Amino acid sequence: MTAKSSMGARVGRTIRSFAAGAALATLGLAAAGEASAADRVKIEWWNAAGGRLAEITNKLIADFNASQDKYEVVGIGKGNYEETMAAMVAAYRVRQQPVLIQAAERGFLTMYNSGAVIPVPELMEKEGYKIDWNDFVAPVAGFYLVDGKPAAMPFNSSTPIFWYNADHFKAAGFDKPGETWQEVDKQLRAIKEKGVSKCQMALANDFYWSLIENYAAIHDQPYGTKANGFGGLDTEFIFNKSPLVVGQVTRLKTWMDAGILQIAGQGLSPDQLFNSGTCSTYVASTAAHAAVESGAKFTWSATFLPHEEGVQPKNSTIGGGALWVLKGKSEEEYAGAAAFLNFVASPKTQVWWSKQTGYVPVTNAAYEQAKSEGYYKDHPTREIAILQLTRGTPTDNSRGFRFGNHNQSMALLVEEIQGVWTGQKTPQQALDAAVARGNQILRQYEQLHAAK
Repeated sequence: MTAKSSMGARVGRTIRSFAAGAALATLGLAAAGEASAADRVKIEWWNAAGGRLAEITNKLIADFNASQDKYEVVGIGKGNYEETMAAMVAAYRVRQQPVLIQAAERGFLTMYNSGAVIPVPELMEKEGYKIDWNDFVAPVAGFYLVDGKPAAMPFNSSTPIFWYNADHFKAAGFDKPGETWQEVDKQLRAIKEKGVSKCQMALANDFYWSLIENYAAIHDQPYGTKANGFGGLDTEFIFNKSPLVVGQVTRLKTWMDAGILQIAGQGLSPDQLFNSGTCSTYVASTAAHAAVESGAKFTWSATFLPHEEGVQPKNSTIGGGALWVLKGKSEEEYAGAAAFLNFVASPKTQVWWSKQTGYVPVTNAAYEQAKSEGYYKDHPTREIAILQLTRGTPTDNSRGFRFGNHNQSMALLVEEIQGVWTGQKTPQQALDAAVARGNQILRQYEQLHAAK
């Protein structure tokens, strides 16, 4: 062997030795990292986020996990709100429930009366976190209040706003939608008559919330007795007695018959009808910002929900969900849950979350921070929801809706109104039937929980 080849052999052995050592070191670091991760307390959170919102939610979780080294929140998507709730009930029965669950606002009574939750203020106080509940935006926190404190942590709060294709309105000779339903009616008919669009309004999947429940709230119309259920389980639906609500359903039926209002066909959604430029308007959550901003290829904007002529509009009501803490978990898990909830409630997180999703910031501090940054000057449609939510002083009719098994009564309302779309029932007949059937559900819920 020559000197040159001998040197090459030694170098080769050195390189291989170094590589082996590096590999062992890497494995050691990985093992240490895995051990560190294993040492963290796992906090399981079942959520109802999907699509783009799921990506943002996962980023929220990752940011919290990276902010400290003691806890690891594990987010698990369980489908929509109803599916998430059903999964939680089944899991709780066999003691396999998560620490945290995201539940829709209309599931408030179901969660609160379940006997399975720990009030968030109670947990936060026990873990030493001081949260100013008075700083939460009143219409948001007010919905979740029990004895002056929220039972759950408001999280993804929204309200419906009026989205429109500015190009279509301009082509028809309008700067923007009118403030009243009467003005909007004339504008949509003009857009149709001038052939500007094939469809003037897409019917939202959640029209019962955006065009009926919120319509009643904004017009200060009683939807149910006992302050829409806030005053007791013996509430009853009475929205069929409101001439305005009946008139609203009649208007929608008239638009549908005239080809102005369109139901999304199979394989399509209302937001696709709007974002594609097919429909000129639709009423949907402020959380639609993410989809509209990324999907619409035209000049779009949004404004407040219309109101009837001669009416001073009240505030709209919230949608979305809150974070609930479930019983039956360890003290370490509760400590981690409290740390995560504190992270979520911070102004920094709230501003980030609102910007990413279109949901409203749930605290005044976060709202003021976003304003001070000039965010709403650059993104004016992002402020509409919070301005609409905080408009005027909430009344018993505009505070929100707190009904037992609200999802079931809502489904019955949708079923009955579908009879209006097909011409099988008049608006009054459909609303009468929805109230009668809905009140049966309320009485069943009252009987089940009144003795608790």
